[in-house]
Amino acid sequence: MCGITGCIIKRGIPEHATLAQAAAQLKHRGPDDQGVLIAGPVGLAHTRLSIIDLAGGHQPICSRDGRYALVANGEVYNHVELRAALQGLGCVFQTESDSEAILHAWDRHALDGVRQLHGMFAFALHDRVAGELVLGRDRLGIKPLFYAVLPDRVVFGSEIKALLPLMPAGPAICPEALLQFLQNQFSSGHDTIFTGIQRLLPGECLRIDYALNVSPCRYWSALDIRPRTIGEAEALEELEPLMQQVTREHMRSDVPFGLFLSGGVDSAILLALLDEHMQGPLQTYSVGFGNARMRDELDPAARIAAHFNCRHQELRLGREQILGRLVHSTWASDDLMRDYANLPTSLLAERAAQDVKVVFSGEGGDEGFAGYRRYRPNLEMRLKALLHPGSGGFRTRGQWRGRRAQRVFGPGLRGVAGARRKPFIDAWQAAPKDWSHLQKAQYTDLATALPDNLLVKTDRMLMGFGLEGRVPFVDHRLVAFGLSLPDHLKLRDGQGKWLLKRWAERRLPKSHLYGPKRGFHVPIGEWLQGALLEGLRQKLPANAAIREWFDGERVSQLIAAHARRGTATREIWCLLQFAIWHRLFVEQPGRRPGTDEDPLDWI
Repeated sequence: MCGITGCIIKRGIPEHATLAQAAAQLKHRGPDDQGVLIAGPVGLAHTRLSIIDLAGGHQPICSRDGRYALVANGEVYNHVELRAALQGLGCVFQTESDSEAILHAWDRHALDGVRQLHGMFAFALHDRVAGELVLGRDRLGIKPLFYAVLPDRVVFGSEIKALLPLMPAGPAICPEALLQFLQNQFSSGHDTIFTGIQRLLPGECLRIDYALNVSPCRYWSALDIRPRTIGEAEALEELEPLMQQVTREHMRSDVPFGLFLSGGVDSAILLALLDEHMQGPLQTYSVGFGNARMRDELDPAARIAAHFNCRHQELRLGREQILGRLVHSTWASDDLMRDYANLPTSLLAERAAQDVKVVFSGEGGDEGFAGYRRYRPNLEMRLKALLHPGSGGFRTRGQWRGRRAQRVFGPGLRGVAGARRKPFIDAWQAAPKDWSHLQKAQYTDLATALPDNLLVKTDRMLMGFGLEGRVPFVDHRLVAFGLSLPDHLKLRDGQGKWLLKRWAERRLPKSHLYGPKRGFHVPIGEWLQGALLEGLRQKLPANAAIREWFDGERVSQLIAAHARRGTATREIWCLLQFAIWHRLFVEQPGRRPGTDEDPLDWI
């Protein structure tokens, strides 16, 4: 796990000092080592978190003949098998690093070489002979990669904050992406919160020549997965070796690892699988809340940890700890994204980083195996499909409820109202016509919410403390298996993830598998009151960024209404987070906050 950044310029040579400045913005992603390479018009920079080949994995990695130079972020889990195959073709490896497999795979097979990679990765590869820079990202978007095409250069980086030092001027805010953040809690697709800075999409590569001609290509898409006719017994028989293979590959590491253990099914399944392959007890971590009415998951997590004799750590957080982490988590998330779970995840990552460098997480199980209640067609969804066409009634509701809330928007936001649902409609409409409603819903989440919300949380909150997150359920083979299953093997008897739970019955207590689904909730609504709310009433309407994009008087009214009825938690939190984000990325880019800050000091 690392941070990568760099550029290709049309005329001249990149400046070492500027590349080093960009890399410094990614120090949290790679605190163990740093490297910069300039070769003609291309500059590459890397910050390293040492996980595999601790002594010999310095980057950039260069081929023996000097043709290629590579910087990479993430893990190639099947690097052992790839190394053997590539050595059989005459490739000579210089390190034991998993990343070097990317270089040789591209050399021998180009885009087909990327298709051979199993894992989470983003990379930049310079080919001096072909005169091009290649950018690539893993199939499901586990690892991030951003880029910007400018008249005289193309710049890239693992995080937006690394691109800003490489750009001659600060980019403008994209109103469509800002609206999506407000209404959907994240923006999705190519466009980010900054106009001109784009995400490389999951399963996508870019080839950029020295004249800055940019050629995108998709090497993988979930749209190519075909529904299957398969019975329960055959599916269970097929799932067993697949789960075992994915687990063994994900366990490859030269450093200790642990597991984020919730009270749900997916992390418990990972615990059971990891336990089968380990020599001793696994280190597990769970988080809950003190002095809150909302129930947490500490008790069921503790029971399943005891079942497997884990070395279990509980983190019980209070209001001040959670609120004090808002500024740092906003800085870490980089691309503006509102997910209350960022806050406890960040605090849990900080704690786990004291013991390990790698943690497993159960993200992705619901998307791949259909665990969410929203996947079940019902009368309400059919009515929504009539009222809000384009996505089958799926993901039609915005976060800002009612006309009064939307009056808070300034003209720049009201003018792009149609942008809110576009990512969901585009994904739904792209799905093959023979897919079921359930499969289309799964794909819509796989293309939007998973890479641009859940995996952002897992990557950025953990990497904020130099901690690598591994998500086996987002392995492309498991996603393809789950998406291809017939609906009756995913939803049955009121249960989502039915086949996965049936498979897990011999490993986990049925009471844990078949209990009611518990979402992970953070009691922000309980805590958005008192001195914090009063401070927001005084400061937020007068904030310059807020007044640029919102109606300050309406913001005051919104806060006053919330003080009376407590009905605008999401809206006020969005405004607070946007003001903080604007301070960090627009007004004072490059500034790094502490891990415990008063949010009122940043607006």
